[in-house]
Amino acid sequence: MEKQIIEKANSIESKILVNHVDSGLPRWLIEAAFVSYLLQAVVNWSPLLQLTNDPGLSWIRAIVQTFGALVMYVGLLRGMKPLYRPMTAAWWIVIALNIAGFITEMIPAIMFTIGLPVAISLMLVYLPLGCTIAYSYRGRLRQVGIWMALYILISSIIPVLTFLLFPPDSWIGNLSLEIPTIAVIVIYAWVQRRVLV
Repeated sequence: MEKQIIEKANSIESKILVNHVDSGLPRWLIEAAFVSYLLQAVVNWSPLLQLTNDPGLSWIRAIVQTFGALVMYVGLLRGMKPLYRPMTAAWWIVIALNIAGFITEMIPAIMFTIGLPVAISLMLVYLPLGCTIAYSYRGRLRQVGIWMALYILISSIIPVLTFLLFPPDSWIGNLSLEIPTIAVIVIYAWVQRRVLV
């Protein structure tokens, strides 16, 4: 009886402890996605952010902000398929919303009409998906879920708080915005990379 309990516990543990998923994507593509995330973090530094706000450079900003996430999310979508809770539909929604975000970033004229609904939709999907992954799994995949939720919360809430608490062009306001948003992008990219490579 005790042996059966141990075997059952080991079986459950093997289902929920996930440190690696096999995405089938080439290693170079995952590493390129990681570099894209790092570039996204660097672009969040205010002097570069002001430079890339030029409408003529919107396509560069759109690629940098989307490429890494899309590759990682496709990798996680493919890699989680054999798991007991693959969350395939949620991953497809996240991918579709990131493509919509790419389009709104690419075409500044539509940014003000559909940019906010896309951003809110991303928050409404990232947060429950991240929490569900964190609740359902252990190991490195759990970290992906935790940081997915933190990524969307910090990316959404910190800019609003900075805007409310500090005057425009305040160096302390810029630092309070840049440090957490840059840090969360780098950490989120790293935990995704660790699961996929």
